[in-house]
Amino acid sequence: MKRRDFVKNAVVASTVLPSAFSATAAATDTAAAFKMNFAPHEGMFRNHAGEDILDQIRFMHEQGFRSIEDNGMMGREPALQTKIGELLARQGMDMGVFVIAYDNWPFTNGLTQGKPAIMDKWLRTCRDAVEVAKRCNAKWMTVVPGTYFPEIPVPYQTANVVEALRRAADIFAPLGLTMVLEPLSDRPDLFLRRSDQTFEICKAVNSPACKILYDIYHMQRNEGNLMYHIDMAWPEIAYFQIGDNPGRKEPTTGEINYSNVFKHLHERGYKGVLGMEHGNFKPGKEGELALIAAYREVDLKI
Repeated sequence: MKRRDFVKNAVVASTVLPSAFSATAAATDTAAAFKMNFAPHEGMFRNHAGEDILDQIRFMHEQGFRSIEDNGMMGREPALQTKIGELLARQGMDMGVFVIAYDNWPFTNGLTQGKPAIMDKWLRTCRDAVEVAKRCNAKWMTVVPGTYFPEIPVPYQTANVVEALRRAADIFAPLGLTMVLEPLSDRPDLFLRRSDQTFEICKAVNSPACKILYDIYHMQRNEGNLMYHIDMAWPEIAYFQIGDNPGRKEPTTGEINYSNVFKHLHERGYKGVLGMEHGNFKPGKEGELALIAAYREVDLKI
């Protein structure tokens, strides 16, 4: 990022977006840290920071964010994984989730089938994920079990998933690493779709290495009644992700009252990462400043 140009650009932008700047106190090099631990991802601020992920992380920190997440971390070169981990450590930032990716995750070769070859590949990938986590200082890894197969009765598919996760938990638990299972709304043929279903699987696995990733956007689409389901699944939730609905953009652009949701999480004692798993509502630098302003608006008021 050309940070020497940023303050100049910010001043120019403020003449166009005064409301965004008054809301954020961000878009400067001295922005206060957010009270909630929001985690942007690569590309969210590329118009200000450039294409280099390390520069993007520096920009995120300057704007008050104290975590990142990176679904594609396993696909990065090991040297870059290490550089990301070292930069996060220097800046006092947390590494959020990355995805345990195998084959054409998650749409083929699902853990639901119980095939030995798939199990072997899954466990090899889990061991690879351990090394990735060490390099980038990660604690949480997203898991999507895969596709629903209508020709296989659901109880058998559930048992196959539980067995695969128990085997993986034996790898992760001694190292203090946690798989977070994510129910999704992207496709109707995905096996894991609801928080109660995910809760049941976590209880069956019965390991601190297997918990729930509660993506508020997906669960608003699949089941609604967010606070009720959060409370019911609370003992097994380890991680949250954010996205407004419809559109899957930043808070304040859709129907979800994120100020109330964040207040509820705070009152329940959640202090973990909140992954910003969404796109930008507006394009360009203007959209990036508006996104920062939106998070300032819904950040915890204490």
